[in-house]
Amino acid sequence: MVLGGYVSGSGAALACPDFPLCRGAVIPRLVGPVLPHFLHRVGALTVALVVLLVVWQARHSAAPLRRLALGAAGLVVVQIALGALNITTRVAPPVTVMHLVAATLLFGTLVLLAGLGTAAQGEAAPGRWRQAAVDYLALTKPRIILLLLVTTATTMVVAGGRHLSPALVAFTMLGGAMAAGAANALNMYWDRDVDARMQRTRRRPVPAGRVPPRHALALGLVLAALSVLLFGLLVNRLSAALALGGILFYVFVYTVWLKRLTPQNIVIGGAAGAVPPLVGWAAVTGQVAAPAVLLFAVIFLWTPPHFWALALARRHDYAAAGIPMLPVVAGEARTRREILRYSMALVGVTLLLVPVGGAGPLYLVSALLLGGGFLYLAISLGRESGHRPAMRLFGYSTVYLALIFFALAVDRIV
Repeated sequence: MVLGGYVSGSGAALACPDFPLCRGAVIPRLVGPVLPHFLHRVGALTVALVVLLVVWQARHSAAPLRRLALGAAGLVVVQIALGALNITTRVAPPVTVMHLVAATLLFGTLVLLAGLGTAAQGEAAPGRWRQAAVDYLALTKPRIILLLLVTTATTMVVAGGRHLSPALVAFTMLGGAMAAGAANALNMYWDRDVDARMQRTRRRPVPAGRVPPRHALALGLVLAALSVLLFGLLVNRLSAALALGGILFYVFVYTVWLKRLTPQNIVIGGAAGAVPPLVGWAAVTGQVAAPAVLLFAVIFLWTPPHFWALALARRHDYAAAGIPMLPVVAGEARTRREILRYSMALVGVTLLLVPVGGAGPLYLVSALLLGGGFLYLAISLGRESGHRPAMRLFGYSTVYLALIFFALAVDRIV
């Protein structure tokens, strides 16, 4: 897949204008763009042979493993046919897209097959394959991905209006899902030790022993590569760079460096979760403008009260894991004050989208009502102690972020 992306991006897709031969030869003169193109074909043949071996090895395995192996073999045939069609159609965009989609499906099938084979150790117990599929999906934290995709899609609507390309939205959503999934899987790989010490996270696939750490690492790395490749080839280079920057910031700046070092971890690390609006805006316009920066600021300011509310409710859990969240280090009273301050700043920035971002009356009314609810819960949190007010704010904040972006998108269309 990496070779194929390079071939497409470097203009070598038609370096061999015929198929199955290359320039009329089985092995052509390997110079210039012919070399990567030919290596891509050799790579495809190698994958096909390996998948045939997998089908042979799976012939006596449980039915789910056999079906997945046969599905992978079918996808190899489809992928090779699409590669040939790329040549005959002179890399028509629809064929190129289907070629990439088939490659992604083949990769996902093989990852799932590898995970199921490891979990079953040759004999899958009833229901084991379903649990393995759920575990590998859980590595990507799909609920977080969904919220990030909402902010990306609505930002694209704001940037493009009624003339937004559905294909562009689909490619950006797919790339964004893979980028977020990659960052989350790498986070689970690195944090498997602290996750095992926390009541809230000890049942995650890696600390619970259901997924080997190296599999989580491999999944994260490959998803990251596929995300950047998809953005670079099918969206634009700026969106690819922003997506890569978000992954690197979340993994190395937040997860590896700040999370275990400072109570400001979630403040600075929140910049990674605020990248999706920048990606969405760049995907549509090819640049980053003031409204996109404001939407970045909305998520950046939303992150501390959202996660500090959870940290208040799970204070002892974080303390047991040695994570210096603000309630653990500075106490609950200080955390409640900081939550209120950030909440006020958040609501203020959402209102700036009217004069600076061009939002209209529908958004203004929505921002005032939603922001009023956020401030009410933040003030109530300062007056009440215990688990319930913190979790009320935590739950509301998730709905709030989705609705504030949705209101902005509806306002743009109307």
